[in-house]
Amino acid sequence: MNLEQGAPRATPLARIIDAALKRDGGWLPFDRFMALALYAPGLGYYANASRKFGRMPASGSDFVTAPELTPLFGRALAAQVGEALAKTGTDEVWEFGAGSGALALQLLDALGDRVARYRIVDLSGTLRERQQRTLHKHAAKVEWLSELTESMNGVVVGNEVLDAMPVQLLARVRGQWFERGVAAQGEGFAWSDRPTPLRPPVDIEGAHDYLTEIHPQAEAFIATLADRLQRGAAFFLDYGFPESEYYHPQRHMGTVMCHRGHQADGDPLSDVGEKDITAHVNFTGVALAGQNAGLEVLGYCNQARFLINAGLVQMMEAASLAERSMAARLIHEHEMGELFKVVGFAAGGAWDALGFAEGDRSHTL
Repeated sequence: MNLEQGAPRATPLARIIDAALKRDGGWLPFDRFMALALYAPGLGYYANASRKFGRMPASGSDFVTAPELTPLFGRALAAQVGEALAKTGTDEVWEFGAGSGALALQLLDALGDRVARYRIVDLSGTLRERQQRTLHKHAAKVEWLSELTESMNGVVVGNEVLDAMPVQLLARVRGQWFERGVAAQGEGFAWSDRPTPLRPPVDIEGAHDYLTEIHPQAEAFIATLADRLQRGAAFFLDYGFPESEYYHPQRHMGTVMCHRGHQADGDPLSDVGEKDITAHVNFTGVALAGQNAGLEVLGYCNQARFLINAGLVQMMEAASLAERSMAARLIHEHEMGELFKVVGFAAGGAWDALGFAEGDRSHTL
């Protein structure tokens, strides 16, 4: 069944999606639509030249991430990364989706000679150019790649990476499950549902209509990382929930959200390629994907507890009032402190990691 009308197909990116629709019989699952909207070469949101990252809309940016708020974020994370480098006997850092390059700069400045090489895996050519400008003083250490190597050793970091991985949408309508995809309708795009055997990983209590996501691409990414990471650790920071909260009966509208000009909206079918599309992370699925592929879970907690464990409060005490104000947003419950979570993995042997020393919630996964 076709649902609400979207935006007209008037841009090159929209025409590419239209061609994909025609090749596939007039219907695309949402994960394929999301992949084109975000990553189509030169046209998708993360592949085009828009600014994306910045503190304020006046900069032409669409949203702010923790490294843009304050360098204290990277300095605190560096304490955990430095410990992980020492514990695993490695000297490489890998960052996925390095954005503006702000986090890489903060980590490289803080870690110094403990990092022999900093490898960035990023699909965006325009963001890569921005990162190169940001990291010019560390140019001798930094290498850019478009995909994982066959084997890796080192510490992996990913800040707000998993939420940008395409998701599949599942809708329970009058008791029947459908996969929600995208179809053409008139001069625009529209939602279109097809019956499916797919289900969320847990039963959803109640008989009410329910929309949610499943995350096969994020889980496959973690499994691939586990296969390639021979010795080291990985830390992912993102907004999301454990499975029991993610698929709560009251979360019946799903978590897909768009960001543009520091404003949020829930319509990914409009302004395609001009705004970010994200979904919250199911951290239980991420942790299980890592475990099942051979990684050990070092811990899981909210961002506030992780950063406090890593020394953020002591760093704030030595900072200016303006810096303390920005850093407080990282740990305040009503800002990023509770919604954002951190999961850590180890390859080649676990240890009691600094960031999870207090407040570990692994038992909730």
